[in-house]
Amino acid sequence: MAKGRLLFVHAHPDDEVIGSGIAMGKYVREGHQVTLVTCTLGEEGEVVVPELANLDSAHDDQLGAHRQGELAKAMQILGITDHRQLGEPGRYRDSGMMGTEQNAREDSFWQADLTKAATDMAAVIREVRPHALVTYDEFGGYGHPDHIQAHRAAMYGAVLAAAPSYKPELGEAWDVPKIYWTAFPVSNVERTRKVLAERGIDFFSNDEAEGGRPWACPDEFVTTSITDLGLEPTKIEALLAHETQIAKDAPFLMISQMVGPEGLGTEHFRLVRGQVGATSGEFNREDDFLSGLDL
Repeated sequence: MAKGRLLFVHAHPDDEVIGSGIAMGKYVREGHQVTLVTCTLGEEGEVVVPELANLDSAHDDQLGAHRQGELAKAMQILGITDHRQLGEPGRYRDSGMMGTEQNAREDSFWQADLTKAATDMAAVIREVRPHALVTYDEFGGYGHPDHIQAHRAAMYGAVLAAAPSYKPELGEAWDVPKIYWTAFPVSNVERTRKVLAERGIDFFSNDEAEGGRPWACPDEFVTTSITDLGLEPTKIEALLAHETQIAKDAPFLMISQMVGPEGLGTEHFRLVRGQVGATSGEFNREDDFLSGLDL
């Protein structure tokens, strides 16, 4: 079987496993080239390990460097050998949550010049020449400024990479055949809500107060579902490698235990560039990013 090249773009260390750990692990095990670009070091993350609390930005501000080690461990677990920072390590700093002081820092990713960030992304795209690029939707999945900026940099970077007249010194132009956004299908969210409600857990209690669920994607827009239930334990192991961010009793890990292996063993995406390949199943979706491509 011909081998493909896939590029995953995420905002912080740990996002890659949460949103696409199954897909990344599946494709690398099938012999495809998998590249991860992480846009920040995750300097503003909340530390869940008390003995490492001094690493956070309010104290020693060494969390970013520490999270690089966590990311390397997680990638080793998944089998990913090509993982890199956008531009260079530390070029774009974690912006924190929307509306915080960190957003206003000149070195934050949120304040970065978009053309500069997109040019850094275009350089990676021209080097890797991916058949499929995977990133967030325009809402950044759940509204985090770095996720939104990662989306913008990836999408604009793809445009710049495809333009032969734009900075030819970056390499030969490459037009990415298929681009996907991560997605949380409404049906999955509702099923999870019901499972939790049966156990007396109201995990989505603040949704209405916060304006509903803008992060949930209508099922008709979800084009692709990547499943490998056998990789779910590996995904969990990779998640826990991000020890400062994810505890063993993290809510979404508990949700997975309640919902079943498909809770973490299946990941959903929305094709926004290119043609949908072969489809099947209840929702008539692709099960392969590379489907329909002439590799």
